Amino acid sequence: MTAAALVSIAETWYVGQLGIMSLAGMALVFPLVMLQQMLSAGSMGGGITSAISRALGSGNSAKANALVLHAALIALGIGLFFTLLFSLFGPSIFSALGGKDEALEQCLLYARVVFAGAICIWLTNSLAAVIRGSGNMRTPSKCLLFTCLAQVILSAIFGLGLGPIPSFGMAGIAAGVLISFTGSALYFLWFLRSKNSTLRLSFSSPLSKELFLDILKVGGISSISTVLTVATILIVTRLVSNFGPEALAGYGIGTRLEFLLVPMTFAFGVACLPMVGMALGANMVERAKKVAWMGALMSAALVGSIGLVVMVRPGLWANLFSSNPMVLASASQYFWVVGPCYGFFALGLCLYFASQGAGKLWGPVMAGTFRLVLVSAGGVWLSQNNGSAEQMFMVIAIGMVCYGVLTALAVWKTNWAR
Repeated sequence: MTAAALVSIAETWYVGQLGIMSLAGMALVFPLVMLQQMLSAGSMGGGITSAISRALGSGNSAKANALVLHAALIALGIGLFFTLLFSLFGPSIFSALGGKDEALEQCLLYARVVFAGAICIWLTNSLAAVIRGSGNMRTPSKCLLFTCLAQVILSAIFGLGLGPIPSFGMAGIAAGVLISFTGSALYFLWFLRSKNSTLRLSFSSPLSKELFLDILKVGGISSISTVLTVATILIVTRLVSNFGPEALAGYGIGTRLEFLLVPMTFAFGVACLPMVGMALGANMVERAKKVAWMGALMSAALVGSIGLVVMVRPGLWANLFSSNPMVLASASQYFWVVGPCYGFFALGLCLYFASQGAGKLWGPVMAGTFRLVLVSAGGVWLSQNNGSAEQMFMVIAIGMVCYGVLTALAVWKTNWAR
């Protein structure tokens, strides 16, 4: 969690040193970078962890081992899809999001590099989910900590330059990400082939449609919720771009903190997920629900506290990345309106992870759908009636509250007994 915070702060600071247009470009590409991270680590990763933990909880270690190869193949397939998608249609996608001129150029410099190595990112997060599913939290945590530290160092070297190494700008910052995740993917592949792992990656394991579906029936439904979350951000990004690059850069700084809160909530969620799965595999429903609520409330308290801090002192975050008055005004406005609602977002997101462990996801998905519809409808109405950025931020805040409350109600009312 601390490492993720370090990466987010460092990378945003690096981009800020490259200028306003680079910040605006990062605001365009960052939601889609986070979409990939949230899908691979949260949605599909959650499906992998859920399937393995339930298999182990029921005492079926052979099935758990067979699931490892299926998880790796899913990661390879989806990673290749991301690479092809952004290689072929990247300029059209980012133009549709409001990117133009130099901001679009800076966006594409980053996107072309980071999505070229999508397979490594998907393998890293999927194999980490495999290991977590076995109950081993320490190994993935240590490896991802070193990955984050490597990313901070390498992005600085290649992005800003060091000694004889010139600055490669946005492409260099993305290269630091790519090199770091390539190393972690190779480490996880080695670990799952070694004697140190409870589960073993065997390339001779027979493939089974049922095992693919065991992962995808949770991971696929979870992906809907993730796509809805990021789609909400993309819609708002498109609307805010109408106010100019300074407003877009300021909003990007604001949403950067919001995406930083995702791995904080993720830390609680991934801890809950295997415990919920194993408890339900052993028919301990009350224990599973207790774990879910404890994790969600702890996450909401932490993230909600951060939201209140940046509401009162927005400069603590915004001043790290820009000194432009218009950029800072936009970021401060965002924090003042949306910051108090971060706790509700964390509550809903952590319960969504717990629901992955239970394999009961339709409630959280419907809550995310409602949030998307609310923000989209509100944003369109504001754009047609000369609404302001502040009013758009109010709609975002209301959407977060609705998401948290509706997800909590869904988990409370859903029967997790199998």
